[in-house]
Amino acid sequence: MKFLVQSFWLLFFYLLGLGLSVLIGGIIPGSVLGMVLLFMALAFGWLSPEKVSRVSELLIDNMVLFFLPAAVGLVTSVGLISANLVAILVAAGVSTVLIVAAVAVTQQRMEIRKRKRKIREGGHETR
Repeated sequence: MKFLVQSFWLLFFYLLGLGLSVLIGGIIPGSVLGMVLLFMALAFGWLSPEKVSRVSELLIDNMVLFFLPAAVGLVTSVGLISANLVAILVAAGVSTVLIVAAVAVTQQRMEIRKRKRKIREGGHETR
């Protein structure tokens, strides 16, 4: 029975995310919105981790099974991939550089904000 209740909570947030996605015009996938809503519920204490832990562990332990269809799809599309390999590699390279740059800028801004806050509170900057 515990497993069903835990499955219900995951399904509830998934469906809530799908509904919200429809309401906002599908800009963000419902599954992503559902995960964000579940995270918020856990972070704010609206839902205790014990209410989803067992079923979550099962899903994480068997995650490789969820990637098999995607892997098979890649194998069956080798011709299409090889025809567009340069474009795929350029897109992957550019997006990687952009992500690393965005993370670096965010980290720098967070460090500056942290230093300013520490100085405002009367502490000394240590490095």
